[in-house]
Amino acid sequence: MPLGLYISVPFCRTKCTYCNFASDVFSKSVFQAYVNRLARDLEQAPATAEQMGGQFERAVDTIYLGGGTPTILDISQLKQLFVTISQNFDVQAESEITMECAPGTLKQDVIDALRELGVNRVSLGVQSFVDKEAASVGRLHKAKTVFDDIARLRAAGISEINIDLIAGLPHQTHQGWEFSLEQSIACEAPHVSIYMLEVDDDSRLGRELIAGGTKYHAHFVPDEDLTADLYVMACERMESAGVHQYEISNFARRGHESRHNLKYWTRQPYLGFGVDAHSMLKVTSDQRVYAVRFSTCDSLEEFMAGAPITRTPVGQQAAIEEAFFLGLRLTGGVDLQRVSGEFGVSAVAAFRPAIVELIKAELLEEQGNVIRVTPRGRLLSNEVFQRFISNPVA
Repeated sequence: MPLGLYISVPFCRTKCTYCNFASDVFSKSVFQAYVNRLARDLEQAPATAEQMGGQFERAVDTIYLGGGTPTILDISQLKQLFVTISQNFDVQAESEITMECAPGTLKQDVIDALRELGVNRVSLGVQSFVDKEAASVGRLHKAKTVFDDIARLRAAGISEINIDLIAGLPHQTHQGWEFSLEQSIACEAPHVSIYMLEVDDDSRLGRELIAGGTKYHAHFVPDEDLTADLYVMACERMESAGVHQYEISNFARRGHESRHNLKYWTRQPYLGFGVDAHSMLKVTSDQRVYAVRFSTCDSLEEFMAGAPITRTPVGQQAAIEEAFFLGLRLTGGVDLQRVSGEFGVSAVAAFRPAIVELIKAELLEEQGNVIRVTPRGRLLSNEVFQRFISNPVA
């Protein structure tokens, strides 16, 4: 089975206040050393896979550059990465190759370079088409910038475009959110990702909200009920516009689903490179282990200093749990007959009480052999997923 490759580029022009990723603003002086390290890791991928106990595959059919703003790199550095990939992997024809971009970073020479390098999908971190909302969290673009970028991408032949939006930003209202949804539909983006603002201590805005402070416009963040209403509104508006929800946070016109991200949710193999990059490979030598997951550290300094990779074997119990809580992210749900075929009938039987309880709570629905989350279940997805973790299998 072909791999997916994820390349983490943790550099940004500015650190958005809501961001809880391992990205930040760094001096350009570190960019080349980081790219060189990525190139070495790409070259050593077979040895790393062997060391981790995973099955290496040269064939690749999705590549995704993200983590921060990859287009902040020089064109020569982007070319170095793509040349290294082509020298060490067999990139299949018709592969999906995605580049995350911050609106306003796509100068024409960058777009031309992306096209030359084979990039055929661009994900734009818009977050809001309301300029006041975008500015409140540190975004540097205006709504007009997004439309200009999309027009130039399409003119260059890159039509697979994703728009990221966040429900729950400071100053957001029903009216403003409706405007952002309308603009996402009006620009005819074939894919839209919609996230609810995460409140945790890994972001400046999250820490301020938890503390009850007013920095970073925290006192203008909508409450949880309004944020949930905005998410429900988005689901309804996208569906009515023919942009169908296929995963909790992802919507696409038919045939434009993210093939790379589907690898994560369907437990297909992928390799990650760079800061805070995660990998999952199948194993063949140990019948007690279904897969191996491994990841790098989330600190640029420690990564560059050679911090060790963290390895986690995925045994039968963990693999069964993943089949449920990852599969339930998809609107297609989980085929219980398929789970039984892979892990045995006891795997499903062990979770039957939880399934019945969640159906009674109207968080799950069952049709034939398939279970899936309900619209209400999507709002309480973490509660649903928790029920499929650490349950013993007979």
